[in-house]
Amino acid sequence: MNLLPFFRSRIANGGCKGWVSASRALVVPLTAVVLTGCAAGAHMTYPGGDDRFTATAPPEPRPAFDNGGAIFQAASSQSLFEDYKARRVGDVLTVLLAERTNARKSAGSATSKESSVRMNNPVIIGRPVTRDGNPLFEAEVSGSRSFEGQGDASQSNLLEGSITVTVAEVLPNGNLRVQGEKWMRINQGEEFIRLRGIVRPVDIRADNSVLSTQVADAQLAYGGTGTIAHSSSPGWLTRFFNSPAWPF
Repeated sequence: MNLLPFFRSRIANGGCKGWVSASRALVVPLTAVVLTGCAAGAHMTYPGGDDRFTATAPPEPRPAFDNGGAIFQAASSQSLFEDYKARRVGDVLTVLLAERTNARKSAGSATSKESSVRMNNPVIIGRPVTRDGNPLFEAEVSGSRSFEGQGDASQSNLLEGSITVTVAEVLPNGNLRVQGEKWMRINQGEEFIRLRGIVRPVDIRADNSVLSTQVADAQLAYGGTGTIAHSSSPGWLTRFFNSPAWPF
């Protein structure tokens, strides 16, 4: 957007007043652009808003002439001697959340150094170099420095519950890529749990469940939306002043 012709026409028609008028006319669109950018930059979370965690539907059965039979459907068949564990795209699997982490770090250091230098007054022809009885070139320098620092950091997290996800892909080695989300509306807000990862069929229990600690490449997200979530998060102006873009 080239604003140079706009300013030239305003200044040519009204001089200084035209300049003020042009500046005022530019404030409103610039403000709108800034507010729009801040609104667009905010992270909006809603059910189904992330394709990585949406439920996956099973494939549609093929027509009879395409799958070699009119009754048997390979996509939805179930053997009499097989259990009902998740093994195909679209099957559901319950993941038991048992995440617990506890990390602690402590560091301390101390250093010290002392040094001294002494230069005696020189003696020339058997006599020290003095002035009014005071040595001229005698000097002594000493210094010391020390440093001591200590730091401690600790963090612990706990997440318990369950979430039922769907099989999104069967990998060539038989492992299952699962993904899904769970939303709960509580009063004036919503809480969600999202999970994505890879599960080995051998780790699936008899009740079609698996521990979250046995999910490889796990991506877990827990958060909330609504009034309480908005009240506990800083506004866009506060985030700007706390961002690296603020030079002071």
